[in-house]
Amino acid sequence: MILKGKSHKFGDDISTDLIAPGRLFHLRTNLPELAKHVLEDADPEFAKRVKPGDFVVAGKNFGLGSSREHAPAIIKLAGVGAVLAQSFARIFYRNAINVGLPVLVCDTTKIDDGDELEIDVEGGKIKNLTKNLVIETPPLPKAMLNILEDGGLVGHFKKHGDFKLG
Repeated sequence: MILKGKSHKFGDDISTDLIAPGRLFHLRTNLPELAKHVLEDADPEFAKRVKPGDFVVAGKNFGLGSSREHAPAIIKLAGVGAVLAQSFARIFYRNAINVGLPVLVCDTTKIDDGDELEIDVEGGKIKNLTKNLVIETPPLPKAMLNILEDGGLVGHFKKHGDFKLG
């Protein structure tokens, strides 16, 4: 799985409330509409600027806060190809994989806003094409790769009928 796109840089402690604003809770049953507001409390212009395949790049503790499963879903619906961060809140990380959104732990200090990236999800390599450097990331386990390849956990169940993850 090779992904290409531009980076959109955020800082540390991007909460699920910054990703999916609580004041828009009434839109949780209309995820395409909620996706128009993704990350707007962290960057009001993000949803307008992001292009299909682009990447969210952040610091530490991305996705902290409540377990809003629609937070990673609307990031994916906005067209984001993957989220790269130095660390993730555990529930956000699992929710992201379950909705089919790749999330990779890596050193994001070598990535600036607007850098062009190429990511080998399976191989654990992030090429910063703008800076001509490679950043290593721990490869995702085969079970998670299978879920991502099937478009998320629902897609995986539809395809296999159970947890055939290996």
